[in-house]
Order: sequence, then structure tokens, then C-alpha cells
Amino acid sequence: MELIAPSRWACVDFISDIHLQSSEALTFQAWSDYLLHTAADAVFILGDLFEVWVGDDVLSLEASFERQCANVLCAAAARVDVYIMHGNRDFLMGKALMAACGCTLLEDPCVLAFANQRWLLAHGDAQCLDDTDYMRFRALVRAPKWQQDFLAKPLAERIAFARDLRSQSEARKRSETVYADVDFQAANDLLSTLQAKHMVHGHTHRPAKHALGAGRERLVLSDWDLAAKPPRAEVLRLRRSTAKDATESFTMERIPPSMAVVAG
Repeated sequence: MELIAPSRWACVDFISDIHLQSSEALTFQAWSDYLLHTAADAVFILGDLFEVWVGDDVLSLEASFERQCANVLCAAAARVDVYIMHGNRDFLMGKALMAACGCTLLEDPCVLAFANQRWLLAHGDAQCLDDTDYMRFRALVRAPKWQQDFLAKPLAERIAFARDLRSQSEARKRSETVYADVDFQAANDLLSTLQAKHMVHGHTHRPAKHALGAGRERLVLSDWDLAAKPPRAEVLRLRRSTAKDATESFTMERIPPSMAVVAG
């Protein structure tokens, strides 16, 4: 998939790994405030917007947290272009959610053409090749048959399953497990295949900029946890600019969500 940025886009934001859940009120509020007031023309959410997503029919629950999040997305999409990519936690987000909130679902990976550059966008989990246990799990749950069978289960059963997954995830965090990083060669190969110089992704929760050689780089997004000490949340922002010779270029900055809003 390739997306060519319209000429009206002067500013583009990237975020990921918000892990929205009802128990994390501070993170939800920061995300909501940011999304409703960002100065960007487009926002790309590169996976794990939700801690878990058990199916679009969860929106049928009038008072659900997911419905509250969808309302925020809908309000944001009325003023900026919002794109959402599947993560390893919310890969069951579907067409009904996108239609309800006015957002666009992105393929993983995809290429964004912006400011005379090609930006490879991915969640990042598919390139963590050393995490063999996860790669086996990913192959299982991304299979159409598994998803069809899972979504056919009663909603209450799927919610219980998600609760168990969250418990396992918390236990893994407490065990101080060292997570695999994106494979160097896999990132380079993907950039080469898609003819891009910059890879932007989340998943690893290790915000950084990595040189990959041959002018290529890997830009890792921050996760969001406003209850952490210190709090974690970050926006990667690109601004379109024009040099004196009329050549289109860009500037890049990492900023807290509170600094990404419309001035005044």
C-alpha cells in the first residue's frame, strides 16, 4: 500500500502503543486531549491503539470504554485525517470501527510519500524475528480461520479471553523479560524492497533513531503510559518545508502530546 500525501498536508504526526484501557484514565485523557487539539493535518496511529480489541461489535455496548474511544476518534477525524494500523494487541479492528469513527485502516507495512521522501510505516512486531514464541502466536492469530472462529464466539467469552491476555502480559512485565528488537537485516530488506529511506514503527517501546547504513534509518516511537514515573508519551512530528531552491524537504521533532496542540 502506498499513500501519497495531499499538498494541503504541512504537518504529520505519528504515535503508537497507546494501549487504551479503562483502567488507565490518565493515558486516555492525554490521548483524547492530544487527538482533539493537535495542530497536525494528519495523524498516523501505528498499532496498539488499544490494549486489546475483541471485535467491532463491542461498540454495541452503549456505555463501553471502547465506544467512548470511538467517539473521540470520530470527533478528531472531523477535523484532521486519521489513519490507524493494526498492532499486536488490536489486530481485530475492522471496517465497522473505521466506518463508525471516520478513520482509515492502514496496511502493515505501507509507504507514505511526504515532503519528497518515502516513509515506511509499520507496527514493528513482524520484524522482531528473534521473538520466536511471539512469531508463532502471530502466525496463529493472524490466520483468517482463527479470526473467523474467534469472532464467532459470544462477546462475553471474547472479553474474558482478553482479560486473561492482559493478566499474562502484566505478569510478563513483572518478570522483567527482555523483549526482542527489530531485526537489522529485516528492516533493511523491507526498506530496500519498498524503496524507502526512513522506517517509522512502534511495538518495542524503545524510542530511538537507528542508522541502518546506505542512508537508511529506523525511527522508533514511544509507548504512552501517563501513570508511569516518569510519565511516557511522545509524538513524532514531520513538518513540510521548502528550501530556497524550491526543493521540498522536512523537519522532524519529538514532542510531548501537550506541545502538539493548536496554539491558543
